[in-house]
Amino acid sequence: MFKCSILTATVLLSLAGCATTGEPQQTQAVSQEINHNDKVNLLSEEYFNSMVALSPTSGTFIGKQDVNDKFDSATTPESLNNTYSLLTSFEDKLLQIDSSKLAGQALLSYEILKRDLAFSKRGFEFPSYMMPINQMSGLHNVFAGLGSGQSAQPFNTIEDYKNFVSRADGFIQWLEGIESNMRKGIENNVVLPKALTEKLIPQFSAHIVKDETQSIFWGPINSFPESLSDQQKQSITASYKVMVLDRLVPAYSKMTKFLKEEYLPNSRETFGYSDLPNGKAWYEYQIATHTTLDMNAEEIHKIGLSEVSRIRNEMEWVKEQLNFEGDLQAFFEFLREDEQFYFKSADELINAYVEVKEKIDARVPLLFDIAPKADYEVKLVEAFRAQSAAGASYASPAPDGSRPGIFYINAHNLKAQPKFLVETLSIHEAAPGHHFQIALQQEVEGLPSFRKFGGYTVFSEGWALYAESLGKELGLFTDPLMWYGRLVDEQLRAMRLVVDTGLHAKGWSREKAIQFMLENSSMAESDVTAEVERYIGWPGQAVSYKVGQFKIQELRDYCEEKLGKKFDIKAFHTQILIDGALPMPILESKIKKWVEVQL
Repeated sequence: MFKCSILTATVLLSLAGCATTGEPQQTQAVSQEINHNDKVNLLSEEYFNSMVALSPTSGTFIGKQDVNDKFDSATTPESLNNTYSLLTSFEDKLLQIDSSKLAGQALLSYEILKRDLAFSKRGFEFPSYMMPINQMSGLHNVFAGLGSGQSAQPFNTIEDYKNFVSRADGFIQWLEGIESNMRKGIENNVVLPKALTEKLIPQFSAHIVKDETQSIFWGPINSFPESLSDQQKQSITASYKVMVLDRLVPAYSKMTKFLKEEYLPNSRETFGYSDLPNGKAWYEYQIATHTTLDMNAEEIHKIGLSEVSRIRNEMEWVKEQLNFEGDLQAFFEFLREDEQFYFKSADELINAYVEVKEKIDARVPLLFDIAPKADYEVKLVEAFRAQSAAGASYASPAPDGSRPGIFYINAHNLKAQPKFLVETLSIHEAAPGHHFQIALQQEVEGLPSFRKFGGYTVFSEGWALYAESLGKELGLFTDPLMWYGRLVDEQLRAMRLVVDTGLHAKGWSREKAIQFMLENSSMAESDVTAEVERYIGWPGQAVSYKVGQFKIQELRDYCEEKLGKKFDIKAFHTQILIDGALPMPILESKIKKWVEVQL
């Protein structure tokens, strides 16, 4: 689609330049189409820049150097009103453009922006700002990552170091603001469950140090670039000591005290969003946010139960292939406890993923004729967030190519990283999963910034799970245990459908959710607990994986049925990826139009 739309624009420009006086109507129509396309592109860029202005930290991750000294502001009633008015103004401007005059990427951008603006405004009826952080997400962890020198914040010049000192002042102001908002949450019964608050506290207390060299923020001091003079290094070191000990440590201490003495005693004993004011509607909005589809909790719960049952049957088959005597629960216990299935060290864990990376990279061309220019590397999750972090995750490369993508592996608990997950987890997080989709999206020329750097959970996670399903076609999963690893990952996503909706719509307790996952998988209990607490704090996100996979597979089945022998798997994958992440209804419409052109 993208290549076609670029070609279309080029042809139209040529026609406009060569038209004779005998074709005035055609020339006028072409000119109008280009002008309307330009209007959408300009408005899209204006919208994107406005959103980055509201979130300077996001600007750093996409390479905007002029925001590296700024930090996001905490939400206030006034800022909420201003943001709502800003969204409305963009909505009004967009509706002034005649969509019938649009083509190619501009038409897609119009449809996406129209949908996104209306949907974002719906979210203002829920007081999300009263729960601004949890153990899984929040700018407190983003800030620590940036300050470590191992993330997107640059530390190459003396100006870069000064920028972070200024950003730290903004972070301290933000902390004061969210503390105020969390007090409002206490007043309005919009608070985190106690189980999450307890996991949140160590994320702040970890930064309370007496020796500045023991702070994560000392990382850039330990890695000075050679271009700095000794005098500059001494000056920066002195200012960083003040920043850490006199500014950040007191701020972290204050927040830790608030969480322990004020917030924790007022945190709730319940777990689901249904227990919050207007919680049922809030949860349904969260489902729609992450899936972009009109699905309700009951529907998702039933699909999940069906999938869990199906995958259990496939696990039974693996058990039989391995000649294991005993029932499936005994098989799960065997896989959890036997040392042969686990790595002995973090180095051994990392090396296994580096090895499988080379294996997968060599086979990807079998199903793809596009690949990102950026590479990715495998790294351990940083120690300060390892206890609460997911087992694996992916961070996108720098848009300018200065930093590769990063496939993070969590070595906090090696029993949560069985050997049989290596192939499926690598496919999901790296190639051809998240790394392919996200890095390609950043590299597509001409894609508006709000699409290049935006996304939808259902698309990105749905794609990554669909990518796992390609393993056999890529010549992987030949070992029954590796195939079992694929089933483990798919079962995790199926259980999420059940547990997420169970917690937030059906009154499940944390303990019931944990027990359900232990009974239906061989996951380590520590991993299950972290997963369940993730769903509690991040409602709706976990259901998007399976929902997205279903939709992409449904579209592939549709294309294969309609095109028959004309179906080309490489071309299909290109069509899914080449326009960046799309809401599922817009993706479906696009793919069906692509099929019509070929019939």
